[in-house]
Amino acid sequence: MSGTLRFILGDQLSRSLSALRDIDPARDVVLMVEVAEETTYVRHHVQKIVLVLAAMRHFAAALRSEGITVDYVTLDAAGNTGSFDGELQRAVARHQPERVVLTEPGEWRVLTQARGWQQALGLPLDLREDDRFLCSRAEFARWMEGRRAPRMEHFYRDMRRKTGWLMQGKDPVGGEWNYDPENRKSLPKGLQAPVRAGFAPDAITQSVMTLVAQRCEGAFGSLDTFAWAVTRTDAQGALAFFIQHCLPQFGDYQDAMQAGSPWLFHAVLSPYLNIGLLLPTEVCEAALAAWQDGSAPLNAVEGFIRQVLGWREYVRGLYLTQMPAYAQSNFLGARRALPAFFWTGQTRLRCLRETIGDTQRHAYAHHIQRLMITGNFALLAGLAPAEVEAWYLGVYADAFEWVELPNTHGMALHADGGLLGSKPYAASGAYIDRMSDYCGACAYDPKLKTGPTACPFNYLYWNFLAENETQLGRNPRLAMPYKNLQKMTAERRLQVQADASRFLASLDGVG
Repeated sequence: MSGTLRFILGDQLSRSLSALRDIDPARDVVLMVEVAEETTYVRHHVQKIVLVLAAMRHFAAALRSEGITVDYVTLDAAGNTGSFDGELQRAVARHQPERVVLTEPGEWRVLTQARGWQQALGLPLDLREDDRFLCSRAEFARWMEGRRAPRMEHFYRDMRRKTGWLMQGKDPVGGEWNYDPENRKSLPKGLQAPVRAGFAPDAITQSVMTLVAQRCEGAFGSLDTFAWAVTRTDAQGALAFFIQHCLPQFGDYQDAMQAGSPWLFHAVLSPYLNIGLLLPTEVCEAALAAWQDGSAPLNAVEGFIRQVLGWREYVRGLYLTQMPAYAQSNFLGARRALPAFFWTGQTRLRCLRETIGDTQRHAYAHHIQRLMITGNFALLAGLAPAEVEAWYLGVYADAFEWVELPNTHGMALHADGGLLGSKPYAASGAYIDRMSDYCGACAYDPKLKTGPTACPFNYLYWNFLAENETQLGRNPRLAMPYKNLQKMTAERRLQVQADASRFLASLDGVG
């Protein structure tokens, strides 16, 4: 071979990928590999593993249909070394290419590996920027310069100006940048969310499911409900379904939670965006078109655009500019081990039971469940950031470290000391009661503040504030809670501390 070896990773399944842009089918070979190392570096959900491997196999088939040569190494292939390093070296020995081309990996650990491949292989390595995002690494780094508080809202407004989306000249359409106050409604009784049929596994996907079931013993979750799209065509179908059936009510109810309804009106497109089957521009433009033709209201479309153009791009930029030190911070000094019920779902706290149950069944829970149920609990209980982050990274189909780490480390756990968020997202049981139907059938009462049947979120909330007053007491956004804490009688504070200590000491027995 006298051409180029083009190495494509499992979250780079886009035909427009920079590593494929100038491919010469007559001379070049695409390398794709399934390696054990990627299925085990955290305890992954089985559906996440199947989604990535099945999507990879379908992408390889699509490339071959164009006449492109694909060297594809399956997980069970003879001689598979189980690592990117080993498989790349074997492929270079097989094909003797002039050079290797790779689009920059999104995860820091793989990017670090990739930066050493040129020397290890003794070949030129063309490491190209991943330009599928709407904000480049360099552009975000320039935006960060001189900012002591790099808030997402400021970044989002700049990205709105750059793209022109939902803008009238220099001003936002409708006069507001952000319609969050309209997007916090609880679900009215009787409102039914659209039924999602999902996508039946074809023969390729079924073979992956069989392989993963055999080789990934001990992985989290179940394959019984697997219905993810694994091709670009089906991912586009999922996008069309969201735009037509869910987007009109997405804004109003994006913060709501309901037992037995994991999807509600959410897009559920992040797994497809994060592995490359969909691109951020096309999903945003689809939402904008729905607003322009009058089929979706402004608050819904703005809320969706903010998640993709705002949060998704912002957390990636923050990750790339702050790693690797970012992952090591622990501003609140949280050290408690992750409770076993995060893996089993066996807890008397119904909100956690429902959220973890959704996660077990579908490798999915929507952003409020992640932030205000499991994340809020982890924050209030002082769970060790690294353990919580490994859990989030493993159990969700859309979780790759560049997006998972800032959301968990910064937003949910405030472990970065406020770089990402201006305050911890801490809440008592009253919030969960207002935004969900979880509390009605729970063993604990959200209206009780202390005692054995009081909602643990209530006393954990005040205990969290008391224990972290040195770090958080001067935060202006927590002035009112701390003012209320100071008004508490000594007796009440002792009761809160006693209830919290009792509960936290028995975490692994919370059944």
